Amino acid sequence: MRTSPAIFAPHDPVALPDGRDGAAMHGLMADLYPICRSITGDGVRETLRGISRHLPLTVTEVPSGLPVFDWTVPLEWNIRDAYIKNRAGERVVDFRKSNLHVVSYSTPIRCRIGLAELKKHLHWDEANPDWIPYRTAYYRQTWGFCLSYNQMLALTDDEYEVCIKSTLRPGHLTYGELFLKGRSDDEVLISCHVCHPSLANDNLSGIAVATALAQHLDRLDLRYSYRFLFIPGTIGSITWIALNQDRLSRIKHGFVLTCVGDGGPPTYKESRRGDAEIDRAWKFVLGATGDGATRPFSPYGYDERQFCSPGINLPVGCFMRTPHGEFPQYHTSADDLDFVDPRALEDSLTRAIDVIDVLENNAYYLNQKSCCEPKLGKYDLYNGIGGGSAGAYQMALLWLLNMSDGHNSLLDIAARAGLDWGTIKRAAEALCKAELLVPARLPVA
Repeated sequence: MRTSPAIFAPHDPVALPDGRDGAAMHGLMADLYPICRSITGDGVRETLRGISRHLPLTVTEVPSGLPVFDWTVPLEWNIRDAYIKNRAGERVVDFRKSNLHVVSYSTPIRCRIGLAELKKHLHWDEANPDWIPYRTAYYRQTWGFCLSYNQMLALTDDEYEVCIKSTLRPGHLTYGELFLKGRSDDEVLISCHVCHPSLANDNLSGIAVATALAQHLDRLDLRYSYRFLFIPGTIGSITWIALNQDRLSRIKHGFVLTCVGDGGPPTYKESRRGDAEIDRAWKFVLGATGDGATRPFSPYGYDERQFCSPGINLPVGCFMRTPHGEFPQYHTSADDLDFVDPRALEDSLTRAIDVIDVLENNAYYLNQKSCCEPKLGKYDLYNGIGGGSAGAYQMALLWLLNMSDGHNSLLDIAARAGLDWGTIKRAAEALCKAELLVPARLPVA
């Protein structure tokens, strides 16, 4: 195993304009979109180089054949060209026009073949006749092409030249990592996958939002430390976990970012624990606007299922908009740059920032005047004119004083009171300044 930060970590990363600018995130996606990515190979390296223009990544290369739990790091796959030519020498299927045309991890081949035999190696989607589907064969040595249904219908009973100029040989699995040190050694893990070819929402949107989020956090005084992973799906997270078991106990919260650029409502999938602080934080943030949804954990999906495997059981959920498989463009050529809305990228980034603000500021407090309500006017904390209804800030003061017995966190109180996070934070700061609240070191048993 080797790391190569000198290649991938420039001294002066380029900041995305404004940090929260959806157009800038979409621009990063456009830069990375043409690259043919898979779970290993030069496409992953090129993608990480592109991200490293914006973040100082450390890149790790793990050799093929290394056992990682029940898996083995696979052979490295690279591809230069692929096509299907008719008898006239015309490319009727051309990898140069779309890298989705080749089944990922196809073994090299060059032969002449009849239509009936060729169709055994073709994949199409009859329901969406103009779209090219995305297919993989990571762990089975075979070859294949993907094409639109209309392209398939245009094939005649001819002899075809089939060529896939790929290599499948010992090499490395490559992933990128960024660590932002906070005041605590406890970590928040944020992960996205870098293994899909030209798919915009399912792949690149997560990369873009993770990159912008990391740049935003790098400008803050952080309570937690933050670890960002840019990894191949499934085998990447399995490999990272296998190589980093000694640091897993530091991970207190986490989420995977994927499919965060479409126009659907924001959706959070809970961790295996279901009631972890990260789950409650996402539920609170999405509930505050009333347009989000929370789903229970399922052992099917993205890398949260590896981080939440029973022997690991980290508090890691998954944030997305329309969940995978529930938008028709999923894993097809229609998941292109036009499908991703810069406004959705901005909104997804804002939701993630809001959740992190909850994590950063959530704490337990003890009321120092717990025997009856303190006279808030003495501390310049109460409106001197009586008779009217209490506003949100006044209610936040009263809720915090009543519930701050060491058993309830700020998040617990905000959720129970139905108050927004900014108001709760401001009221807690005022009560601490007045020495009516003091931090509790740990939740009181």
